[in-house]
Amino acid sequence: MRIKNSLRNVYTSILSNVLNIFIGLLSQAIFIKILGSEYLGFNSFFSNIISMLSIVEMGIGSAIIYNLYNPIANNNIEDIKSLMIFYKKSYRIIAIIISIIGISIIPILPFFININSVTVNINIYLVYILFLVDTIFSYFLSYKRSILYANQKNYIINLIHILYTVFMNLFQLLILIFIKDYYLYLLVKIFMRIVENIAITIVANRIYPYLKEKNINKLDKKIEYDILKKVKALFCHKVGTFIVLGSDNIIISKFLGINIVGLYSNYYLIINSVQNIFGQIIQSTTASIGNMLVTDKKEKQYTIFKRIRFLNFWISTFTSISILVITESFITIWIGKKYILPTSVLIVLVINYYFNSSRATYNSFKDAAGIYYEDRYIPLVESFINILVSIFLVKKIGLPGVFIGTIISGLVLWCYSYPIYVYKKLFNKKYFDYIKETLEYLLLFLLLGTFTYILSNIINFNNIYFNLIYDVLIAFLIPNLIMILLFYKNDNFKFYLRILKSKNKD
Repeated sequence: MRIKNSLRNVYTSILSNVLNIFIGLLSQAIFIKILGSEYLGFNSFFSNIISMLSIVEMGIGSAIIYNLYNPIANNNIEDIKSLMIFYKKSYRIIAIIISIIGISIIPILPFFININSVTVNINIYLVYILFLVDTIFSYFLSYKRSILYANQKNYIINLIHILYTVFMNLFQLLILIFIKDYYLYLLVKIFMRIVENIAITIVANRIYPYLKEKNINKLDKKIEYDILKKVKALFCHKVGTFIVLGSDNIIISKFLGINIVGLYSNYYLIINSVQNIFGQIIQSTTASIGNMLVTDKKEKQYTIFKRIRFLNFWISTFTSISILVITESFITIWIGKKYILPTSVLIVLVINYYFNSSRATYNSFKDAAGIYYEDRYIPLVESFINILVSIFLVKKIGLPGVFIGTIISGLVLWCYSYPIYVYKKLFNKKYFDYIKETLEYLLLFLLLGTFTYILSNIINFNNIYFNLIYDVLIAFLIPNLIMILLFYKNDNFKFYLRILKSKNKD
């Protein structure tokens, strides 16, 4: 059942994200054509500012989902009801706190923007308030997603999100084409957010009718203590994650200008789209891993970890190389050659993507095991290094410096957190085994990436469409064929081959 649910989650996640990519690329191309890259820069900038406010959530959702695994496995409905009502009350308090903090930020907004770089007529305060309202509404009625997620029913959330994506972007595109009003464009997103949350609530109530019952026991003190303990730790993780992954646009806006934010956002859209599609393959296993860690023995857990880690490496390597090889010719066709950034920026972005993508297996096992408290200070150290190095390097070498800072700060996780709290804590494995595996994977990625990139540049057609087709073929064939030749006798590779063969027989 675990594999069946994981596959459903993967399939619907991929479908949802492929649709998001297609619609996102179309929307962004029309957005740039009608409003320009500077408006796009503001869109990305305010998204980062608002993501900062999500720190207030402090990881309550993750802590509660972790605590749902056991009562769901044991069909303990009373504990499930208690957890869900606690979640509901928590999210309402969070929405109020975010409203207060969000409003207090309004006077200092100009500090984060290089005003001299702004050429468009835009009310930054009104735009910010619309982004803020959208975030506040996301905390109402959304808490029932957690029970679907903990029950390995992500596919239901994914299907509803597909409908949300289609209709929201359709209405936004109509507004851009016929009305050209940026503020109305943002209002549509708020309205559709409310509709999506209502839909998920209705579905959750139908599948789990006991969620509507009024006779709910108070949450057990031990569980409440465990949640609060994890929340304190997750707050550190939230702060660190925002600073490391969410501060890029703020630093770029402050030191290089809002227009550069707009140019980078095109690359971010491509990279984030790839991350969303392929990252879901690993992320969709988290609930199943949580169930496995409760019911299975340690050796079996480690075997499954190795298999997922191998798949994670393959996906990270293939997608990283594809981004490196295809991006420039794709952007030229998509929105024009003038939106291409220097190749040095692309290379650094690809390396950064590889490290972030390769984290997925470790993060899934840490989340499923509820390991938040033990390494609570690590993200703060990581974020402190990231800010210092990124600001120093952006002044020295420009845009690539921002992302080099992110790569360097991430070494804290790779060199300390993952080997200590996953390899050693969960599986009692040696640090040396971790280093050996990680370096082997990294070296293979670098060699494959360099070889494929050189090969893609050997032939250059006069026709940009032929260039794109050639780059796609090279990116798809070369790394995958070489990895098949290298790993065809590997046990992990044979495992996935058996799954594919069994699916074909079905």
